[in-house]
Amino acid sequence: MTILIAGGGIAGLSLGLTLHQIGVPFHIYEAAERLEPLGVGINLQPNAVRELFDLGLERELDGIGVRTRQLGFYSKLGKTIWEEPRGTWAGYAWPQYSVHRGKLQMMLYRALVERAGPECITTGAQAAGFETSSAGAALLLQDGRRAGGRMAVAADGIHSALRAQMVPDEGAPIWNGRILWRATTRAPEVKGGAAMAMIGHDHLRLVAYPISQPDADGTVTMNWIAEKQFDPSSPWRREDWNRPADITEFLPDFESWRFGWIDAPDLIRGAEAVYEYPMVDRDPLETWTQGNVTLMGDAAHPTYPIGSNGASQAIVDARVIGAKLLKHGVTPSALQAYEAEVRPLATAVGLANRAGGGPDAVLQQVEDLCRGDFQDISEVIPQPDLAAHAAKYKSIAGFSIEDLNARPPTIPAGARIC
Repeated sequence: MTILIAGGGIAGLSLGLTLHQIGVPFHIYEAAERLEPLGVGINLQPNAVRELFDLGLERELDGIGVRTRQLGFYSKLGKTIWEEPRGTWAGYAWPQYSVHRGKLQMMLYRALVERAGPECITTGAQAAGFETSSAGAALLLQDGRRAGGRMAVAADGIHSALRAQMVPDEGAPIWNGRILWRATTRAPEVKGGAAMAMIGHDHLRLVAYPISQPDADGTVTMNWIAEKQFDPSSPWRREDWNRPADITEFLPDFESWRFGWIDAPDLIRGAEAVYEYPMVDRDPLETWTQGNVTLMGDAAHPTYPIGSNGASQAIVDARVIGAKLLKHGVTPSALQAYEAEVRPLATAVGLANRAGGGPDAVLQQVEDLCRGDFQDISEVIPQPDLAAHAAKYKSIAGFSIEDLNARPPTIPAGARIC
């Protein structure tokens, strides 16, 4: 009855923890020889935090992350467009967290090894494909090994080998012309602390938020993302996913972004290392499942990093898979039920992000209406319209306050497959 998981990232580890919780045998095959805390900051929305709390990880999350208090949108002149509380400050029963992606992955890994034992994961084992039949599924590894089980789940990211087998003519991820430069810098808190700031518009943008608790002097580890639009047909370095960046390629665009409450050029110059990669996604698929094999996380629904959905949705995927296994048993029906519930939602989020319908769309609206310069934002966009826009995206993404608070647990406490 073993479920084979291709990939030991956030998606695969969350699924492993879920399967261990409900008593389903599993094994993770991870391409890296050893797991290391790679990446920079990400956000976990309350719908995903709820699931991690239900896995008993609240104390661990508080040890590595910041409970996000506020999200704000600001024009390229640093003027306030919209600010709203987040997490429990907004009325959710669960917080939102800002956290280093690598620290989250390692926390999940440590928790899984403590609970299921180190033998639950094999490293240095990259998935190259799969087999599926009425009797079960197998992962085909790049070194020629074959691992057999009852089911296989692809959690191997945007370059998933299992997805490539399902959709052999898909090609490379689709670049939208934007390049992201990401880093962390020791810097002062902004907007009262534990606050996210999104500044600019579609063609030039800066996002910043803390991923550590403040020191005595108010200094935090500030995660930041600088973003710039290019012609999508231009010969940019599209596939250099984590190339060390030269800040002179984008720093001049932000030299004037000194607003008193944040100093963008100082933030950029203060980073020890800066990495660049293109903003990419893939077209939605009509199905994620073939027999006893399915996709999850970025292997299923890679989307632009807008609205803090990537890691959050991967965690939710894992929990829904677990819930469907409880209901249908370790059968293809469980995978079909998971896909039927999650794929329409993930598709809607991906298309909204691609079409500029994410929560940050208000930035470009203000740029178009007044070039980011105003005295009273309500004279540019009425406050009820701003509030409605923020609420709409939460609803699309599946974490409206009322719905999430009222929703029963995805996996009831103590539930196990007999």
